[in-house]
Amino acid sequence: MKMKFPIVLRKELVETLRDRRALSLLLLFVLMYPILVGFMLHRQIDRATKPEREGVEIAVIGSDQAPTLMNQLRQRNVNITELEPMGEEEISALVRKQTATAVLRLTPEFAENYHAMRPARVELWFDSASDSSRKIDEVEYVLRDYSRNIASARLLAHGVSPVNLNPVLVQRYDAGTSASRSANTISTMLGIFFIPAFMFCMSTAVDSTAGERERRSLEVLMAQPLRPSDLIIGKWLAASLLSIVGITLELAIAHGILKWLPLEEIGLSWRLGWRDLAMVCLASATLSLFAAALEIALAINARSFKEAQTLVSFTMIVPLVPVILVPMMNLTNSWWMYMVPVLSNQTLLRELAKGGSIGMLPFLQTFFSSLLLAMLCVWYTERRMKSEKYMMTV
Repeated sequence: MKMKFPIVLRKELVETLRDRRALSLLLLFVLMYPILVGFMLHRQIDRATKPEREGVEIAVIGSDQAPTLMNQLRQRNVNITELEPMGEEEISALVRKQTATAVLRLTPEFAENYHAMRPARVELWFDSASDSSRKIDEVEYVLRDYSRNIASARLLAHGVSPVNLNPVLVQRYDAGTSASRSANTISTMLGIFFIPAFMFCMSTAVDSTAGERERRSLEVLMAQPLRPSDLIIGKWLAASLLSIVGITLELAIAHGILKWLPLEEIGLSWRLGWRDLAMVCLASATLSLFAAALEIALAINARSFKEAQTLVSFTMIVPLVPVILVPMMNLTNSWWMYMVPVLSNQTLLRELAKGGSIGMLPFLQTFFSSLLLAMLCVWYTERRMKSEKYMMTV
């Protein structure tokens, strides 16, 4: 018998293209995740470069007691606003209003303790819940540097070399490249790019199975001279095609955004080339095949369209588990990661983003692991479809 699944494929695609709501959701998910990741990284870059452009605003109480410290703060691009003495409650209220990044208070005994070579207390007031932790680090660095300089000067005055304070000198050499740091930093974000593969095909997968059963149009299709395999493959490929197009466009947009962002400002880079991206898209095509096959297999067992939507929605939660847990556990790259759908795509993209060569085996593992699961889901759905009693009574 001649294979007739192209007829079913064309029919499903025509119906999907007529559904403006499904196409709108497809466009939304294509744009949403790349823009979200780009926005998050842009904010991180903006926070990293903002202190250098605008300086750090702090208020100082008792600045006349330490003119050298004030000069060092100004040299580090710290803008100082001098305040009159105030109580702790007033300082706390000032910090919470975020009028200044922090308040530096030199106690009235500061000058006396300093000249007597006793510890001179400096109070740094700030709000840890605000978005200014990096700026506070700048201020604390100046305070530590100021303290070290005073200690060195006092030791020299007593004939002791300041070198004695550092009997062991540690030199740090970071052999990691900016590309490897980039891939490790945004590895969880990379996994998010592949989750929409399950969203792009969800509407078509559910509507072409549970939806048609609820509308009684599935009975008409089953009465036609079609083999169950032709019917299932046609519906499967239609849903898969939408997912493949969606995930390809999404990865291309995300790649363009990451190339455009000045990641060097935060010590990162994105070294993925367009050829590597094409290979990732090709390896990810079977993820779309698996997503569509799994959702059709679940929807075909649902008693209603709403039940099918509920079942299929859980398929988008399961792939998130390894995508989130594996980066949190700091596991080294291993062969089994390329055998788990979504995690394999995330690992593949992460390793390529480091700028190195990984060979063809990871591509093949990623491609065939999802393809094998997709074929198992199609086989299961075909078995169900062959039973008319089951299809009409479930």
